[in-house]
Amino acid sequence: MFRRLTRTQLVIDIVVAGLFALVALPFDLSIGRFTDNNALGTVLVALLMGCALALRRAAPGLALSIAWVGAIVQMGMARPPSTADFAVFGVLYGTAAYGSRRTFWAGLASTFVGALVITAYLFAPLTDAGLSASTITTALAVALAAMFGLGLAWTVGALVRTGIRARENRRAQEVAEAEAAAESERTRIARDMHDVVAHSLAVVIAQADGARYASASDPDAAASALGTISTTARAALSDVRMLLAQLRHRQADGPQPTLADLEQLYAQVRAAGIALRVDVDPAPPAEVPTGVQLAVYRILQEALTNALRHGAGAAVDVTLAWHADRVELNVRNGTASPAPEGEGPRGHGVIGMRERAQLVGGVLEAGRDGGDFVVRATLPMGDAG
Repeated sequence: MFRRLTRTQLVIDIVVAGLFALVALPFDLSIGRFTDNNALGTVLVALLMGCALALRRAAPGLALSIAWVGAIVQMGMARPPSTADFAVFGVLYGTAAYGSRRTFWAGLASTFVGALVITAYLFAPLTDAGLSASTITTALAVALAAMFGLGLAWTVGALVRTGIRARENRRAQEVAEAEAAAESERTRIARDMHDVVAHSLAVVIAQADGARYASASDPDAAASALGTISTTARAALSDVRMLLAQLRHRQADGPQPTLADLEQLYAQVRAAGIALRVDVDPAPPAEVPTGVQLAVYRILQEALTNALRHGAGAAVDVTLAWHADRVELNVRNGTASPAPEGEGPRGHGVIGMRERAQLVGGVLEAGRDGGDFVVRATLPMGDAG
């Protein structure tokens, strides 16, 4: 029944209603002296209308009920219209602007019923002497004027209600868009984290295994492997710190890999003991959209990571064909055994590559082709940046 208002709104409503009652009461008492009306009834009506005005926002339905009680008390004491009756306009405004659906329509009905009651109350005493044409015309004019005044107050409240609903909808849309953007950012960072950590750990594991086997027979090879482990781990730590900083501070994206970083990626894979063959034909154009560069790098990074994990040292062939309208990417590698769950066609790695392709409007397929595992992607060269 009661709406939640701020302390400031409650204080304003109570103060406004109190001032209204203090101003209306002296006028109504002065009118009562000339009409021989009971002063107690005047005070009671003023208090009821003041309470209704104070509750117009907190409880519009209750305010409308109190206003009707005040009107009935006024008519029961045969009092003429008074200054306190102006509170009805504020109450009808509140029912339209802040009331529930039922209160909203109850306020509209009250405008018509109230206008008829006012007219009947004012002109009922004249029926004993008969109704002339001029009296009927005056009664219709009073009814229309009352209906217009009461309806105007309700209509203004309805317009305010529409504005409030539009503002709430806009705020809800902004919140939903912010949540969607945050979720998208979390997904992007999680995808980057997966790419960085998975690839770096795969290189580190391969180098560590090589260093362990070569430590006794070839100390220089072991030292070189340890150096590669150190370099790869430092680069991964730097990338992870950058991603965590984005999570903490919600800043714009940090530096992202480009085509120029592919050689370092190839070097890491070759240093892990994988025979990697790269064929680029045609060569990339001078200007490649940033989104396409990032997608190519991340797809190759994940595909080569899978080769390190499941290829058992088999050779890997990478083919890049940069056409005017698209780039075609193929990665083929042998696998010693079926890829474990989480890295096969239904795993997170393939899902991440497919999402990378879809972000720039491309498509990606991954699966077995004979005894090899093949990743094929086609990315458009449009406005992917």
